[in-house]
Amino acid sequence: MTGLPEIVPGSAVTLHFSLSLPDGTEAISTFDEEPLSFEMGDETFQPAMELALYGLKAGDEQTLTLTPEQAYGQPEPGLVQHLPRADFGGLEPEVSQIMSFTMGESGETMGVIREIDADEVVVDFNHPLAGHEVVFRVKILEVGLPK
Repeated sequence: MTGLPEIVPGSAVTLHFSLSLPDGTEAISTFDEEPLSFEMGDETFQPAMELALYGLKAGDEQTLTLTPEQAYGQPEPGLVQHLPRADFGGLEPEVSQIMSFTMGESGETMGVIREIDADEVVVDFNHPLAGHEVVFRVKILEVGLPK
């Protein structure tokens, strides 16, 4: 397979990928769906994940385990918020539920419901994989030359 372009900064890449915990619990996967297409350096992946792709070619597969710091970092206590239960209107949140929250002009973000009592709901806005080792698996389908 020599002669195929390698992934370099700015390459257009189409791939299948999955992120899972070391115990096999899968967080996300495109292997049974449409592949992902992106340009290297566009922040689609965390920097360590992107670094792992450099030098790969179409047809290559790779699996590696990333530390929390290489993946989504350690959870930040400041991203755990206590919100008034009234803010949820008629919604009935459940512990471990992932909900979308509007953040004004900065768009939407996801939060995980951690606790619920009569007056407030504790929402964790850390990435759900923060604090965990992550198994990153890829299969490169196509590599285009940088623009």
